[in-house]
Amino acid sequence: MIGTIRKHSKWLWSIIIAATIITFIFWMNPGGQNAGGGGGPENLGSIDGRKVTLADFLTARNEVNLYYWFHTFQWLDREPNISERDWQMQIYQRLFQIYEGEKLGIHVGDDAVATTAREILSSPALERKLGYNGESIPLAVFVRNILQPKGMTAGDFENYVRHGLIIDQLRQAMGLTGALITPQEIAAMYQHDNQERSAQIIFFSASNYLSSVPVSPAAVGQFYTNYLAKYRLPDRVAVSYVAFPVTNFTTEAEHTLTNLNDQVESIYDQFGTNAVPDAKSPEDAKAKIRDLLVRQQALVDARQRADDFASTVFNMEPVRPENLATIAKQKGLTVHVTAPFSKEYGPEEFTPPPGFINAAFGLTTNEPLAGPIVGRDAVYVIAFGKQLPSEIPPLSRIRDQVTHDYQLHEATLKAQEAGTNFVVKLHIGLVTGKSFSAICSSAGLHVETLSPFSLSTADLPELGDRAPLNMVKAVTFQTKIGHASEFEQTDDGGFIVYVKSELPLDTDAMNANLPRFAASFREQRENGAFINWFERTGSAVMRNTPIAPENSANPGP
Repeated sequence: MIGTIRKHSKWLWSIIIAATIITFIFWMNPGGQNAGGGGGPENLGSIDGRKVTLADFLTARNEVNLYYWFHTFQWLDREPNISERDWQMQIYQRLFQIYEGEKLGIHVGDDAVATTAREILSSPALERKLGYNGESIPLAVFVRNILQPKGMTAGDFENYVRHGLIIDQLRQAMGLTGALITPQEIAAMYQHDNQERSAQIIFFSASNYLSSVPVSPAAVGQFYTNYLAKYRLPDRVAVSYVAFPVTNFTTEAEHTLTNLNDQVESIYDQFGTNAVPDAKSPEDAKAKIRDLLVRQQALVDARQRADDFASTVFNMEPVRPENLATIAKQKGLTVHVTAPFSKEYGPEEFTPPPGFINAAFGLTTNEPLAGPIVGRDAVYVIAFGKQLPSEIPPLSRIRDQVTHDYQLHEATLKAQEAGTNFVVKLHIGLVTGKSFSAICSSAGLHVETLSPFSLSTADLPELGDRAPLNMVKAVTFQTKIGHASEFEQTDDGGFIVYVKSELPLDTDAMNANLPRFAASFREQRENGAFINWFERTGSAVMRNTPIAPENSANPGP
């Protein structure tokens, strides 16, 4: 059937994004080599009384994997932190939706499947991924290059498309109640989200009170005692390393790439400026392509040099961390030593490539060497330095840091106390007819005028990092016009907002934006209704599957 796919101009990717409830986490290799991959759980259970067959389970497994690949161009079995229960949940959630669609008699014709499949294979992103330029990917190419290496067939792709369309129709059917909303309600919601207010704000920042905080050894010591956990250092390691920077090999790479200009022209002819989206001109695009090719070859050369170096280091007997420095000296290479670093932050001297931190923490005196570790800018060979267990450093070692933290803590409390006291005077002054600005001025407080904003405003530059935008919006729209808010505490101290006025709604903008807003709002309501139905119904009908809550202790093999 797939062979009858016809050319179609519209990209219907949104049709495939049907199962909004699914988080698409998965851990399984179709070949059954990874955790849980031995053909699926032995006890497949049932959904709403319908027994889950092995064939259905494997079909849904492939579809979940395909969904993730189409969205990320990576397979879920490559994800490092996915549990067996996670991927089982996604499989059973998809099965539930497929079964429900079939039970409701939702049918998708071959023409619809063929059209949608053709549109998927015409995706510009997929074309770029597989090296096609403005051409639909032939099904045979997609099957050979993408599906077959994962043990899938054209039939798996057809099932994925057909079931995706069924799930989309199911979502529309079950979300229908959420989409039923009158034009008047939509207009009111638009006004609610986009009605702007004019407001003023005063900040009570800790920085303004730092100088008034008295510091004594006793106070700092008590603060340190009260917040010991704050100063606990995690497990750390230090390593010595030899780096092979890419920049050291660019000249060599340019000589290696004898047909460099031809490669640049070939890539540009195939992809144009899309090969380098930030290029400003064809010449700029070609220059960037050239730099990328040289850099790629330089990284290959750096890796080869690092391999040669590592081979000599690792073969030196006896195996010791000092071998790195010994061989480096013989070869005229520089050995660097990191400061101790944790798993969370890594070395401060450079941005480590993937795998560097885990490799460093895996080093021991028995296994003291690792590498080459390939990064974007360099290749590293590393050696064990030292391990530092978690500890709370004594106050004498971190007194300056503790003193600063103490001052900031006390200054924040002072700022919050000042704000709490002032808001009482402010409300009294406003009731007696004084202006917000006059009351603040008499108290020596600086008033800042905010740009007009609404609940949909995405940025308010005047705030800086002194207060969260969403917090300021919530306070402003909960305060009556012509009134001041209560004092609102923040990590930095706090603020008070005075709402001056509500600005007239821009009706021209409303008329222009309302159709798009209505469609988006209906879709949100529709998705919300579908999710509510899914959670309510799914939890009941999937109680006899390995993912049911009562089976959480034993989700399957």
